[in-house]
Amino acid sequence: MDVHKLIPTPKNKNLESMAFNRLTSLVNSMADGVIAVDKNIKVVLFNGAALNILDRNNLKEGDYLKDVLKPVDQNYHTVDIVKLVRDANAPTTNRDLRISYSDGSVSDLYLSIAPVHLGYNDAGRETGGYVLLLRDITAEKSLEEERDEFISVVSHELRTPITIAEGNISNAQLIFDKSGDMEKIKTALKAAHDQVLFLADMINDLATLSRAERGKLTVEVEPINVHDLVLELASNYLPEAMDHGLQIKTELDPKLEILSSSKLYVREIMQNLITNAIKYTPKGQITISAYQRHMNVEISVSDTGIGITKSDQERIFDKFFRSDDVRARAINGTGLGLYVTMKLAKLIGAEISFKSELNKGSTFSVIFPNMPPSSDSKE
Repeated sequence: MDVHKLIPTPKNKNLESMAFNRLTSLVNSMADGVIAVDKNIKVVLFNGAALNILDRNNLKEGDYLKDVLKPVDQNYHTVDIVKLVRDANAPTTNRDLRISYSDGSVSDLYLSIAPVHLGYNDAGRETGGYVLLLRDITAEKSLEEERDEFISVVSHELRTPITIAEGNISNAQLIFDKSGDMEKIKTALKAAHDQVLFLADMINDLATLSRAERGKLTVEVEPINVHDLVLELASNYLPEAMDHGLQIKTELDPKLEILSSSKLYVREIMQNLITNAIKYTPKGQITISAYQRHMNVEISVSDTGIGITKSDQERIFDKFFRSDDVRARAINGTGLGLYVTMKLAKLIGAEISFKSELNKGSTFSVIFPNMPPSSDSKE
């Protein structure tokens, strides 16, 4: 920001005063924080946005910058703001600073420093200094970190199934050429097919997540026969459960009533929970139950699986979260399933709760409210 271009060379005090007033009005209208300092790094000019970023009620002309702006680096080491300003022989920017506040919170800071001509003193001599532009970029930094994590997680998770699928298909071709052993070929192709299904699930999760993040999901309310839905889900997932040596059981309240909600999202929520239960249950059974809870319906998925540690329980609905448990790490996953499930639940006003004990299993319960038939809301 080249302030001296905004101030014409003064021919008299009145013109100088008018120019300064115009500059002050312009600076105060800016959304970014602005602080002008003289060659001694004392405050000459500031705006309200700067006060907001600094979390101060006021600044005074003549305040030392080092007393009002105390940035730290990414490791929370104090940064010498005076040296940072004096070293700015040309306009410079920095996106790696932070400001710590008295309540313990921290904001990421964008700081631009430009050496400028600030005006003239009473003797008519040109005075120099610097203009600092401040912006809170905490939200931007968070998005950047999420983007980087997304790219890292997805690229890693894609690489593994693609490699396994390619290897098994190549193996099937080799077996066909050498021995033609159909059993071995079937085994190799089934392993490849399992990885393709995993990729399909991942793409579905990513597509749903993308729509949810952009607020593009809509709710189409329709009557749902919960009794039939649970039996249908149990039937659909029985082959997969049996492949894992598991049983699927159902427990249905005879008093179940018709649920008014989004059949698409109710089904997807329950599918995600059932899929998780099968993944993380090495032996035993999965139980899908449904009960009438006054005007609502509660559907639960219980398993006899590996369970969730207390430290992981606080984070299981976080985006991209994967447990450090080696047994969980050995299972393919993006860490998106439960995050998407929670997004869908909030969209239709459902509440998810769970209880889990390590090595004994988990139960995830969802209370689905009856929604107005005319609902056509967006997230």
